[in-house]
Amino acid sequence: MARTVLITGCNRGLGLEFAYQYARDGWHVHACARDLVHAEALQALEARFPEQINLHTLDVNKDGQIKALDRVLDNISIDLLINNAGYYGPKGVAFGTLERELWRQVLETNTLSPLMLTQALYPRIAASELKTIAFLSSKVGSITDNTAGGGYYYRSSKTALNQVVRSLSIDLSGAGVKVVALHPGWAQTDMGGSNALITPEESVTALRSLLNGLTQEQSGDFINYDGSTLPW
Repeated sequence: MARTVLITGCNRGLGLEFAYQYARDGWHVHACARDLVHAEALQALEARFPEQINLHTLDVNKDGQIKALDRVLDNISIDLLINNAGYYGPKGVAFGTLERELWRQVLETNTLSPLMLTQALYPRIAASELKTIAFLSSKVGSITDNTAGGGYYYRSSKTALNQVVRSLSIDLSGAGVKVVALHPGWAQTDMGGSNALITPEESVTALRSLLNGLTQEQSGDFINYDGSTLPW
């Protein structure tokens, strides 16, 4: 029986690569994007794998769209939820030029929204076989690793996300649900830039291998794409 994955932020980058690899390997893929009309690459992927991929419009910051997605899914269980959608915010923002509303937007997308989506879809995850929830975090959210400063908006949103993952891993352990924070590496995406060290294919291939072998003991961990555990 084919397994089911739901992925946010599939219009490009890692989300698109996740959708491709899981569809290629026979999974049922529910691929979400904020604007499907302009997600040409994702539409092309659906045309290539029409039996495997279902597209959904989802702005993770809108509770109404989260509820609508839950209704559309009907009685489907979700083996793996990948909270991939993220927002870096304006780059080059230094202390002295910070703005409350811009910070709020980054926190909304990177921390609040993945938790709210997980809360809405949790019964589907708990009813599945794999019972796995992955949050795409970032090494820059590690307090121990921060030796460069700056990056206030994005760093803090990922640090907070890591705390969410830790709490969820404890709260959901009784149901056998595994929850993990993943650093995808410095990948060649719109956010990572062309000078990044690895391709989206390399990143996603490694992350999928990690998720495939994830144990209950690793639930709540902050894990690098190469399998090493990262410091909080």
